[in-house]
Amino acid sequence: MPIGLLKRRGRPVSVPQPEPQAIEARDYTLDLHFRAKSSQGARMSPGSDAVAQLPAMLDGLDRSPIELVQPLPPELQEALPRIERTLEATQWLEAVRHLGPVGRYGMHVLVSLEAVDLAFETVALALLHGDLDAGGYPRYDALVGGVAAHWDEVTGDVVVRGVVGWGGSGLRADTDRTSRRILASLQANISATASVVAAPTVEGRAPSGAQVGLVCAHCGFRSGQTRAFYCPRCGLRLFQA
Repeated sequence: MPIGLLKRRGRPVSVPQPEPQAIEARDYTLDLHFRAKSSQGARMSPGSDAVAQLPAMLDGLDRSPIELVQPLPPELQEALPRIERTLEATQWLEAVRHLGPVGRYGMHVLVSLEAVDLAFETVALALLHGDLDAGGYPRYDALVGGVAAHWDEVTGDVVVRGVVGWGGSGLRADTDRTSRRILASLQANISATASVVAAPTVEGRAPSGAQVGLVCAHCGFRSGQTRAFYCPRCGLRLFQA
């Protein structure tokens, strides 16, 4: 009915407001589940060609071509896979456009969860478990990952750790168990590398009641020491707790 017909002597006639429960609404929802796991870092001797050895650490586990992702150049340091931030999203597309479907998917999951930091880490990754869809992208229950490495600015060592990620519009309970098994295999391959000089360290809790020690603000690693140094897991400087 035209609005003009609802007027009476120049005054609009109020239209009754329908009750909220009387409105038939169609709901839309999308649940995404991303998960990742990382092992402790193993140290490789200074001067070793660590980057060249990273793909070999996936030997026997890779089910797709291994892709090597270098740290972001200075002009792309703000790159993030977040479509709501147009500048970061544009830089992200520029940073990963050379990767294949597995590499783009894997870096999307790992960077979104902050399991790796492309500001200073080099990552070698591939499909480690599961299948690909018709477009060549991993399914939600497939595992993508490999090894991530960064330089310790204090000692000059290369810190290498295993990392796996998975997820999407679904979740399977046995994927977590499979990820642990693959992560253990990655850790064994890292430890078997000839240039590894220090075995992976086990992250322990601080003694009960202790309030001292150095804690990483980025990944939560607690050293239990008071000497300032860079976190062996993520490379950021520790601070006094």
